[in-house]
Amino acid sequence: MTAITLGLIMSIPIAFGQNLEYPKTRKIDHVDNYHGTPIADPYRWLEDDNSAETAAWVEAENKVTFGYLERIPYRAQVKARLERLFDYPKYSAPSQRGDYYFYSKNDGLQNQAVIYMQKGVDGKPEVLLDPNKLSADGTSRLGAMSFSKDAKLMAYGVSSGGSDWQVFHVMDVASKKLLTDELRWIKASGISWAGDGFFYSRYPAPADSHALSAKNEFHSVYFHRIGTPQSQDQLIYSDKANPLRFHHVSTTEDERFAILYISDRSKGLDGNSLYCRDLTKPGDTFHPIVSEITNDSYSVIQNIGTSFLVETNNHAPNSRLARFDPANKQNPWKDVIPEKPEPIEGLRTAGGKLIVTYMKDVATHAYVYSLDGKLEKEISLPGLGTASGFGARKEATEVFYDFTSLNVPETIFRYNLATGKSTIFRTPDVPGFNADLYESKQVFYKSKDGTRVPMFLVYKKGLKLDGKNPTLLYAYGGFNININPEFVPTRLALLEQGFVYASANIRGGAEYGEKWHKGGIKDKKQNVFDDFIAAAEYLIAEKYTSPEHLAIQGGSNGGLLVGAVINQRPELFRAAIPQVGVMDMLRFHKFTIGWNWAADYGSSDVAAEFPALRAYSPLHNIRQGGKYPATLITTADHDDRVVPAHSFKYAATLQDKASPGNPALIRIGVKSGHGASSTSKKLEEIADIYSFLFFNLGVTPKY
Repeated sequence: MTAITLGLIMSIPIAFGQNLEYPKTRKIDHVDNYHGTPIADPYRWLEDDNSAETAAWVEAENKVTFGYLERIPYRAQVKARLERLFDYPKYSAPSQRGDYYFYSKNDGLQNQAVIYMQKGVDGKPEVLLDPNKLSADGTSRLGAMSFSKDAKLMAYGVSSGGSDWQVFHVMDVASKKLLTDELRWIKASGISWAGDGFFYSRYPAPADSHALSAKNEFHSVYFHRIGTPQSQDQLIYSDKANPLRFHHVSTTEDERFAILYISDRSKGLDGNSLYCRDLTKPGDTFHPIVSEITNDSYSVIQNIGTSFLVETNNHAPNSRLARFDPANKQNPWKDVIPEKPEPIEGLRTAGGKLIVTYMKDVATHAYVYSLDGKLEKEISLPGLGTASGFGARKEATEVFYDFTSLNVPETIFRYNLATGKSTIFRTPDVPGFNADLYESKQVFYKSKDGTRVPMFLVYKKGLKLDGKNPTLLYAYGGFNININPEFVPTRLALLEQGFVYASANIRGGAEYGEKWHKGGIKDKKQNVFDDFIAAAEYLIAEKYTSPEHLAIQGGSNGGLLVGAVINQRPELFRAAIPQVGVMDMLRFHKFTIGWNWAADYGSSDVAAEFPALRAYSPLHNIRQGGKYPATLITTADHDDRVVPAHSFKYAATLQDKASPGNPALIRIGVKSGHGASSTSKKLEEIADIYSFLFFNLGVTPKY
C-alpha cells in the first residue's frame, strides 16, 4: 500500500528547503564574449578539479546533501529493499569459441560481474577472471574484452574508480595467468585481434593532474604484439592535422582485413570514412572504401572473400545493407537488404547467415537472411519488448539472445539456426517479483508541433486514473540512441509503492531512424524538450498524475533534458533528478571528449549555432527568483565523460537564484564515474534518489 499525505507534500519538504543553508559559493568577475554577446561565468573556478577550494566546496555541498538525506526516516529501509530486489544471479548470454562457452555472471550483490568459461553448453563453470579482486573497494571494472581467434588469449581493459580511461592486460586462458603486457592511456577503443597481437586506439599520456578533465586530442591506432612492451607498439594511423578525430581499426572474422574508421564529430559530422587493408599482403596500406567524412555512416559487418557487407544510412535514413566489391570498378556498391519502413536496430552474422533486428514502434522484430539478402524466416519473440545478441561465428549452429520488457525480466534464449526454434536457456528469479501484479502498455501522444511520440508505461494493476499517482517520467533524447523497454529490478521499489513509471521515446534518439534523430539536434533541439513536456502534459491530462505528484529523471544528455525543461516549465513538476548532465552548453567542448558532441549540439564557437545553445543551456537559463521543483543533482568525482564542473556550476547557480522553499541539492559520488563504478555504489545512489523522490512526492513507503 502507498500512503500519500497532503501534509507531507505541502509542509515537510518545504520546511526542509527553508532550513537548508547552502555553502556560500564564491563568485568571480569573469565574462566571455560570444560573437558580440557577453556571458558571465561567475563560477568558472569550479572547473578546476585539482583546486583545494573546489575540493572544499564539494565537501561542503555533500555535507548539506547527505545531512538532508539522513533526515529522511525510511532511507535505510529503501536501501535494504533495493538490495533484496537486486540480489539474484544475473547472467549474460554465452559466447562460443571452439569447445568453450564464455559468459559473465553476478551472483547478486557482487560489485562486478565475474567472467566464466565452461566446456560445452552444459559443462562445469570455471572462473576465468574475477574483477572483484582487482581493487579492495570493488570500483575497478572491466571495459573492452576480446578473445584471440583460437581463444587461447584474452585481452581486456580495466577502468578505475569509474573513469573512462582503461589499462589493457592479456591473460592466458588455459592457465588463467596474466602475461606481462600492460597498455595505458586507452579510451574509446576496442580490441581487434590479428595474428600474434591486436589493434587498439589510445591518446598521448595527459598530465596526471588533469587526466580527468583535460581535452582529449590525437586519437591514434596502434598494433600491439603479445609479449612486447607498449613502447614498441607500432603506430598504424594518426592524423596530426585533425586532433579531434576518432580513429578505430577492427578486423574481419577471418582476420584477413583491417578496417579503419575515421570520424570527426567535432565538425558537426555524424558519419565516418572507411578504409580497408589486406593483412595477408605484407606492406599493404589502407585503401578507401569511402574516403570522405559526411553525415553518412558505414560499418563493415563481414567480408565475403574480398568484398564487404556494409551497413549504411547513405540514401537510407533507416539504414540498409550493401555489398562493396572493390574489383567492380564501374559499380562497386550493390544493395543486399534495401531500406525498409522500420529502422535497423542491429545486424549480426552467425553460421553463414545474417540476423537483422528492426524496431517497429520501439519494439524489436528479428529476421534471418541469407548472406545474399534473401529473407528466410522470422525469429518469433515472446512479445513486444527488446531483444539483443544473436551474433556468433561462421561455424556456429545456434545463437543466443536475450529478451526483456518493462515487466519481463531479462531472459536468455537459445536459437537453432537450422530448425528456427527458440528455447529458454536461462530465466532469472527476481526476489518477490510477480509479473501478474503489474501492467505495461505503450501509448502515443502529440508533441507541440503535432509529431506523434511513443511512450511506455508500467504500473500496478488496478491503477485509478484520479491524478494522484506518484509518477516518474524518464527520457534521453539524443545521439541516435533508442531507449528500449527493459526490466530494471530496482524500479520495483517504486512500482510496488504505487508509482507509475513512464519512458518517453522523444526525438533525438534512434527510435524511428535517422529522421527521428535529426529532428532533435542542433537548432531543432527544442523539439526534444517539447516532446518531453508534452509527455508530462499527457500524463496529467489522462489523470495518471498531476504536477504535485510528477517527478522527472534523466542522465547525461538526459540530465541536460531535465535541466532545460525545469527552466522552461517548472510548474509541471514536483521533483527533478538531473544526473551527470551536460549543463554548460557554451563550454562542453572544452573538456575531455566533449568536442565529440558537436554533431548533436553544435558549438558555441560557431556564430550561427551559438543562439540556439544559449537559448536552452540549463546553466544559463536559471531564472532569478524562479520557483523550481525539488531538485537532486548527481555527479561523481571520476566522471571524465561529462566532467563534474557542469553539475558544480549548475548547482551553485540554482542554489543562488532559485526561490527558497524546495531543496536544490547536489550529490557528488566518490570513486565513481559517468555510471556507478560498482554495485554497492549503484544501490547507494538509487536509494538516495528514491528516498528523495518518496519524500518530496509525499509517499511513505511500506516495505
